Amino acid sequence: MKAALHSFRLPLLLAASGFAGALLLAGCAGVPTVGEKRARQEQETVARTYRPTGETPALPKLDTNGPLHDFLLFAMLNQPQVEAAYYDWASSVERITVERSLPDPKLTFETDIADMVMTLMPGLMMDFPGPGKLKAAANVATAESEAKYFTFESSVLKTAFAFKKAYYELHSLDATIVVNRETLRLAGELEKLALIQNEVGKVTLQDVLRAQIEQERLATDIANLDDSRTPLLAQFKAALGLKTEDAPPPVPLKLETTPPDVTAEMLFATALARNPRLKAMEAEVRMADASIRLATKAKVPDFSAGIMADVKASPVMVRPSFGVTLPIWRDKIAAQIAGAQAGKRAAEARLSAEQIALAVEFAEKSFMFREASRNLELLNERLLTMARQSLDVAQSGYVGGKVDFLNVIDAERTLLDFQLADVEARLQRELALAELSLVILGVPPGNAPLLPPTASRRKERNP
Repeated sequence: MKAALHSFRLPLLLAASGFAGALLLAGCAGVPTVGEKRARQEQETVARTYRPTGETPALPKLDTNGPLHDFLLFAMLNQPQVEAAYYDWASSVERITVERSLPDPKLTFETDIADMVMTLMPGLMMDFPGPGKLKAAANVATAESEAKYFTFESSVLKTAFAFKKAYYELHSLDATIVVNRETLRLAGELEKLALIQNEVGKVTLQDVLRAQIEQERLATDIANLDDSRTPLLAQFKAALGLKTEDAPPPVPLKLETTPPDVTAEMLFATALARNPRLKAMEAEVRMADASIRLATKAKVPDFSAGIMADVKASPVMVRPSFGVTLPIWRDKIAAQIAGAQAGKRAAEARLSAEQIALAVEFAEKSFMFREASRNLELLNERLLTMARQSLDVAQSGYVGGKVDFLNVIDAERTLLDFQLADVEARLQRELALAELSLVILGVPPGNAPLLPPTASRRKERNP
C-alpha cells in the first residue's frame, strides 16, 4: 500500500513541476487594450518607412542637381535626434503592455523537517490587482505614448526646418556674393572712367583713389563672405545628420522656393489643430487625467490566491490560500490623488502657456512673412529699377562734368544696398514660410516618415 502511495505522489510531483516548467518556458500572453492595439499599429506604420528592419533604410543619393525633397528625406531619416525621439516613442508603446499585464505568478515550495522530511509542499501563487487598476495603468501609458509620438513628430518637423534654414542661408550667401562681385565689377569700371577723366584733366587723381578704395572695401567684404561659407556648410552637414568624419555633402545648385499659398486668416486655426507641441501637451493632460483615475484605484484592495499540495501526505493534502491587501493608509491615498490632481493642473497650465506662446510666435512669423513680401514687392517693382537708373544718370553726368564722383559712388552703393536688401528679404520670406508651415502649423513635408493624417489617432479622450 505504501509503495502504491509513493508511486502516486511521485507522478503528482513530477506533473506539478512539469506544469510550472511549461508555464515558464511557453509563457502566456495577456489581452491587449484598444489603445495598445492602436499604438502598436501606428508604430508599425511609421516603422515601415522610418526603420523598416530596425535599421536606417536606404538613404536617397544626394546630388547637386537633386531635388530638395531628397535632401529633406535624407535629413529626416538620418538625424540622430529624430532617431532618439522615435525609439523613445517605441519604448513608451511597449510600456503599455507592461502596465496592463498581471504580475508574474510565483512558484512556491515549503517543507517541514525534523529528523526527516515531514512535508513536501510545492505550490503556485498569483497576485491580482484590484478591479480596474490594470486598465487605468494602461490608459496612463497609452496617453504617454501619444505624447511621445508628438515629440517624435515635432523632432521630424524641426529637423526639416533646420535643413531648410541651412539650405536657404547658403543660397542667400551665394546670392550676396554674386551681388558684391557685380558691384566690384562696377567699381572697376568707375575706376577706368575716373582714369580717363583724370587723363584729360577733368578730374583730379582723388576720384581714381576713391574708386580704388571702394574696390578694396568690396574685395574684403567678398573675402569675408567666402569665409563665412565654412560655418554654414557645417550647419548644412549637421542638418543632414552627418558626422564630422563623413564626407561633405553636395549642395543643391537650384534654389527651390516655397509658394506663398497661405493666408493668415486660416493659418492660426490650423496651428491650433495641428501643432505637434500642443498635441503633445494635450496628450500630457489626458495622461494626467488617467493618472487621477489610477490614483483613485488605490482605495481598491489587491488580491492574491494560490494552492499548495503536500505530496508526502497520504492521502495528498491540498492547501488553498487567499489574501487581500487592506488599503488603510488614507493619508497616503489622499496624497496620491492630490498629487495626480496637481499634476493635471500643471499639465493644463503648460498647455495654456504653450497656446499663448504659439499665438505670439505665429504673430511674429506672420509679420515677418508680410514684411518680407512687402519689401520684395517694393524693391523689385520700384526701388531696384530706380537705383539702376540713378547710377546710369550719375555715370553720364560724371562723364559730362555735371556730377562729381561722390555722387556716382553714392548711387553705386545705393544700388548695392537695395540688391542686398532684396537677397535678405527673400531669405526672411523663405525662413518665415518654412517656420510657419513646419514648426508652427505642423504641416510635414510630403515624404516625412510620419503617420498620415487619416490614420492618426488624435483623440481627445482616453481609450
